[in-house]
Amino acid sequence: MNATTQDREETITAFQHAVNLPAHRLEQWLTTEESHAAGQHKGKNQESTGHASGRRIVQLMHTKKPDLTDDDLAHMRKVTGYIHRHLKQRPKGDVTHSRWRHSLMNWGHDPCR
Repeated sequence: MNATTQDREETITAFQHAVNLPAHRLEQWLTTEESHAAGQHKGKNQESTGHASGRRIVQLMHTKKPDLTDDDLAHMRKVTGYIHRHLKQRPKGDVTHSRWRHSLMNWGHDPCR
């Protein structure tokens, strides 16, 4: 296995470990009001960065490994990094209905699973 192939496999594996919502659950979540409200919005009535990422994550989960592009792999690394950074910022107390959890769920990770 060459370095490029190894990097590719490591990226895919890290993404699969970080994203713990199945594609169908993420798709369902992205239709909710809580999902649309979470995250940073660039402007009024615009989609949050995390929500847009969630839609892309669903596409990536439906893409066969050999068909993943360099851009897809870059987004997978971005998602994995975001999830790991955000998990370190866990607020105290019950997070079940928190914006923190909702934001992570937009990125494909439910910390309550």
